[in-house]
Amino acid sequence: MNGNSTSLVKTCCITGHRDLPAEKMEYIKEMLRQKVEYAIENGCIRFLSGFADGTDLLFASIISDKKNQYPDIRLEAAIPYRGRLKTKNSDFQTLLKYCDQITVACEEYIPSCYMRRNRYMVDESQLVIAVYDGRDKGGTWATIRYAYKLQRELQIIPI
Repeated sequence: MNGNSTSLVKTCCITGHRDLPAEKMEYIKEMLRQKVEYAIENGCIRFLSGFADGTDLLFASIISDKKNQYPDIRLEAAIPYRGRLKTKNSDFQTLLKYCDQITVACEEYIPSCYMRRNRYMVDESQLVIAVYDGRDKGGTWATIRYAYKLQRELQIIPI
């Protein structure tokens, strides 16, 4: 047991940048597909996405596609604050319909709501996939550091 509340279900989460370079998009999508396949082959059936633009929504899209091939896998949206659910982003709204669960970290926006959401995802996961450009600040960097601290398996896609 890893000490998380869903220790009977192997879980994978995503962290990564919102601002992905257009010229690397096909590489990122292909690498994410490979890492998701790796996660499934290693027993993950629950997938957590923070549903931010960029990496998170790409990941959610791949998981929603995989649900046809693997009917047991589940997608969970980990939302930083309730108001975020009202976004007009059509990709966000479409992908939200594929979710088996929606978890909201904070009822109202507070500066730490994104960090709380990210920590929840790592706390719940055995495997963390990161799309990371090497910068030593920001949410992705902090989430990777937290995953290392908790000794989670980390699969990094360098960009």
